[in-house]
Amino acid sequence: MTHCPLNSKLLSKGEFMRTNNLLLDTHVFLWWRANDPSLQEAAISAISDANVVFVSAATAWEAAIKAALGRLELPDSVKSGVEDSGFEKLPITFCHAETAAALPAHHHDPFDRMLVAQAAAEGLTLVTHDRKLKAYDVPILWT
Repeated sequence: MTHCPLNSKLLSKGEFMRTNNLLLDTHVFLWWRANDPSLQEAAISAISDANVVFVSAATAWEAAIKAALGRLELPDSVKSGVEDSGFEKLPITFCHAETAAALPAHHHDPFDRMLVAQAAAEGLTLVTHDRKLKAYDVPILWT
């Protein structure tokens, strides 16, 4: 899998399994912001104790689309929510796009595929409830 380090806080692929750098799936980020009981205590603890927690631009994009369609009500912008939570914004790069394009077709949701690609490329653990993502070769913390 391609490795495209974006940030000095990110570590080499050999180091990332020994760290606690997380990438939140969209629903996990929304649950976190809403203090939703769907987010299990183990996931809450992991997010609270993580070295770095990232939220992807793909999450902002997905949430904005759902809000525009009337399928999601956001209390504030995703950007504000990320900043208020003390999380880091993860932009989408050309490397991420190329990594997503090379993924096997286990899952067809473009936002989830981008999150998998970013987790793989940046050496992050993906925090999700989506069991379809189990088919990919990325570390996953289940909610």
